[in-house]
Amino acid sequence: MFRKILIANRGEIALRIMRTCKGMGIATVAVYSEADEASLHVKMADEAVAIGGYTPRESYLIPDKILEAARQTGADAIHPGYGFLSENAEFAKAVAATGMTFIGPSPEAIAMLGDKTAARELAIKADVPIAPGSYGAVETFEQAQDLLDIIGYPVIIKAAAGGGGKGMRIVEAPDELRSAFSAAQSEALTSFGDGRVFIERYIMQPRHIEIQILADQHGNVLYFPERECSVQRRHQKVVEESPSTAVTPSIRTAMGQAAARLVQAARYTNAGTLEFLLDAQGRFYFMEVNTRLQVEHPVTEMISGVDFVEQQLRIAAGESLTYRQEDIALPNGHAIECRICAEDVFNDFLPDVGTVSFLQLPEGEGIRNDSAVYEGYEVTVHYDPMVAKLIVWAEDRPTCIQRTRAALQRYHLAGFKTTFPSATLFSAANHFLLVIILPSSSSNTGQLNLLQNNGLPLRR
Repeated sequence: MFRKILIANRGEIALRIMRTCKGMGIATVAVYSEADEASLHVKMADEAVAIGGYTPRESYLIPDKILEAARQTGADAIHPGYGFLSENAEFAKAVAATGMTFIGPSPEAIAMLGDKTAARELAIKADVPIAPGSYGAVETFEQAQDLLDIIGYPVIIKAAAGGGGKGMRIVEAPDELRSAFSAAQSEALTSFGDGRVFIERYIMQPRHIEIQILADQHGNVLYFPERECSVQRRHQKVVEESPSTAVTPSIRTAMGQAAARLVQAARYTNAGTLEFLLDAQGRFYFMEVNTRLQVEHPVTEMISGVDFVEQQLRIAAGESLTYRQEDIALPNGHAIECRICAEDVFNDFLPDVGTVSFLQLPEGEGIRNDSAVYEGYEVTVHYDPMVAKLIVWAEDRPTCIQRTRAALQRYHLAGFKTTFPSATLFSAANHFLLVIILPSSSSNTGQLNLLQNNGLPLRR
């Protein structure tokens, strides 16, 4: 097992990784930008190395700075967390070249599955269902037009590299194609340095379902009960839960087995997530692979009892998985995760900044807080607005919803605007709804921001 691990990340995920490392007796090294000098992950690490700059492009996204910090401190492994360099195949290759271990899949697997067009081609070979669409990148408007003459409308244009909803456009009619195609290419190039896009049939009112996998270096692959991630705003997840109310035992098995076939075909190791769309008829379609730990991994930890960071470390160290598929085939209870973001719901959810003046986190049975904020912590414009996650477990879904609602009502964070000025969770018609109710004094009186996990768009 590793002696010392450098965590090439920040915020709540850096603290999450540290928590497992400390429990396993592994020393940790933090890296930090100038903006993060007073951050909690810096205070909690055994060692911390400044890597300069305020923005990610000046710090967390520079491989040489990360590698130099690891060399200085004598780390024997690097955990990338999520975001930043976590899905960068060249970074994983550079880590291996130094003799250190990259805690994640191989550079070859990252390159293959991180490219959505290559992943689609591999899915076809592995007999994993995909939505009709292009079998590679679509380079010109004329190629896109010819393809849509065959598969019809509506379609979705997606960036071949990256994720997070960037470089993504829905096209419902022919007169929308040219501008959407150009905008998707431009945004993909700006966001990822890669302007390639592909096109696939847009599944109407789908559910966004994820399958978490673990794969060791000895050919063993495990798939876990699904996560429902359909509550989204601008293609960004807001609330996740496990299991999904729409997934039957037979769909769960079929989807899990398809996920296992794909990662085996890619010779994938470590933790990963396969994302699927599920339509109203119970048909599912492969979308993409996230070759890293997911933001929403805690809900699967809560219903399985498996520490995914620990499993990542053990797999990277060459150990075999000790769990069997039958050990984790069925969910134990129900879990919900709410992302807490520094955003102004009164102003089109624009990011907000400020210093935490008061913080009181909910506690109690089944409640987990993954957070990096504390009183005096400053939220800046330089990083993602998500500052914390509230994860709740209960023995069944109605109890979990009730427990989550009570926890949100006890969640107090002052100093900047957040996504829960007044939030209530409730169950209706077997759907999970998050309603943010605006105060009567607001200029938005009477408006409701309603997110529903059956794939319906945000309604104001």
